[in-house]
Amino acid sequence: MKPDLRTALAMRPMVGDGAMATYLYQLGLPVGVSFEEFNLLKPDVIADVHRRYAAAGAEVIETNTYSAQHNKLARYGLEKKTEEINAAGVAIARRAVSEDAYVVGSIGAVRGGAGKNVRTAIVRRDFEEQIGALLASGVDGLLLETFFDLEELSIALGIIRKQSDISVICQFAVEDPYRTHDGIPLADAFRRLKGEGADVIGFNCRSGPNGILRAVETLPSDLGLPLSVFPNAGIPDYVDGKVIYSASPEYFATSAVRFADSGVRLIGGCCGTTPEHIAAIAGALKNYVPATERSAQPVKVEAAEPIAVQVAEVTKPPVTPSEPSIVDLVRERHTVIVELDPPRDLDITKFMAGAQALKDAQADALTMADNSLAVTRMSNMALAALIKERVGIRPLAHIACRDRNLIGTQSHMMGFDALGIDHVLAVTGDPAKFGDLPGSSSVYDLTSFEIIKMIKQLNEGIAFSGKPLKQKANFIVGAAFNPNVKYLDKAVQRLERKIASGADYIMTQPVYDAELIERIAEATKHLNVPIFIGIFPLASGRNAEYLHNEVPGIQLSDAVRQRMSGLEGAEGRAEGVKIAQELLDVAMAHFNGIYLMTPFLAYEMTVALTKYVKDNSKNYAPRA
Repeated sequence: MKPDLRTALAMRPMVGDGAMATYLYQLGLPVGVSFEEFNLLKPDVIADVHRRYAAAGAEVIETNTYSAQHNKLARYGLEKKTEEINAAGVAIARRAVSEDAYVVGSIGAVRGGAGKNVRTAIVRRDFEEQIGALLASGVDGLLLETFFDLEELSIALGIIRKQSDISVICQFAVEDPYRTHDGIPLADAFRRLKGEGADVIGFNCRSGPNGILRAVETLPSDLGLPLSVFPNAGIPDYVDGKVIYSASPEYFATSAVRFADSGVRLIGGCCGTTPEHIAAIAGALKNYVPATERSAQPVKVEAAEPIAVQVAEVTKPPVTPSEPSIVDLVRERHTVIVELDPPRDLDITKFMAGAQALKDAQADALTMADNSLAVTRMSNMALAALIKERVGIRPLAHIACRDRNLIGTQSHMMGFDALGIDHVLAVTGDPAKFGDLPGSSSVYDLTSFEIIKMIKQLNEGIAFSGKPLKQKANFIVGAAFNPNVKYLDKAVQRLERKIASGADYIMTQPVYDAELIERIAEATKHLNVPIFIGIFPLASGRNAEYLHNEVPGIQLSDAVRQRMSGLEGAEGRAEGVKIAQELLDVAMAHFNGIYLMTPFLAYEMTVALTKYVKDNSKNYAPRA
């Protein structure tokens, strides 16, 4: 007879299963329906998913009941079938897997996302109904997953403990590695849930392995209970009309060992994960030996000198309209655009210091994203105006299609024109539901092609509506290009459409392969607009693996990943700068445009690289 789940988890790391909804989507099932209703309509399909995860090595199987609650099922007219759907979910899982597997009832938050304003009475009603149905169906445990706020999780846990002593796993969804969405320090939240009867506490969704590992590492070592993690397979991306996740099974295998070393006892996957990811986790943990018992010798790396930057007082005048544009400059010489992320809080001190340091290093423009990765940051319009006025460096603002409708987009662009900010980069923008405010909407009134056309229309003195604007704007509009794809020729064809829409210049995603830079040069030599090659210096080995496995549009070469492996701190930053310099040597031979991205506001790195370009550009003839 198998031990109960809490006992099993105390003995060794165990393997959980992977995603249900996103995997069903990958298998071709439609979106916009209740996947939980498939317990009644397509039980064989759900059973097959359970079997695949069990065959991959999953020891803990979640029922297909995550949203099987009265309030959520009511959106599909299914609220009267709540108990039936939950009971069917348990029965399907039981039939699909062996008796040795643990079947846990999956329960999602009633609030969170679009349901955050649901009244407490409704929350309690929904939890009581679902929990009662799952317990009556004979689950081995209950999994409270993707909870944003401590109070709601506490309500659900309290209802369970009034009815049963069953094993309970509680999981938060967080972006901040130190606190819950309602601002409670994670250590305090974990201690409270432990006191209220939780057997296992951890994290799932919202983040890939890197983000969740950061949260695990912030926890104190004296919590005294097992941890669980079910990370996403990186950040989702839209490719050819489909949502895809980039984190590989191999990356999950490496991450599983790191999680186990950090004290995690249940490791599975959330959005974007598949049986292949679970098989990789199971393989990595099959003969797991704790880090304290492993005898691998540490890699010795010579300490690097930190890169020092002297920040001078701001005394230089702002950019004047008479200056040549970025397009004018890059046609004549090597030209450097540097990206500096707006802060996520209200402190702009480090951002402004970085802007000044990059100005002193002779960067030609400073570019700021528009809430990249759908994470809320300070307005890039405000910061663009500040650096233009106080620092005297040219601002280049990103404009995302995600956050504004047609009205807001035109208003935004008119504001830029009034401020004399005339260089922009038009991008689609990452979906809002994967950012730090998952309940917000993604607008997408415009595609990246359409927004380029609309902005260029303002240059004709014509509003989006077709009405005259009395005078003309003077926007220089850039477009984004991702060359890290399997078929570069198709990506170039898409780029040609952006140029046909009116793009004046191109900025690429980061490139980490010298050979790819040469291929890009060959594939784009027929284009009549300048291209700025993206170079993103790596800050550490962990940073390298995160970018490669979790961030859409970024691919690192095996050689670069090997060089960064195990490096952290000053050693990691120094090696990251060295790799970037080697890539710059290739890039400057083929392109006049250089686009540097600053990791974690570590502007010392991009200051050093900007100086490297300026000091070495004389060795390369400018490209025509």
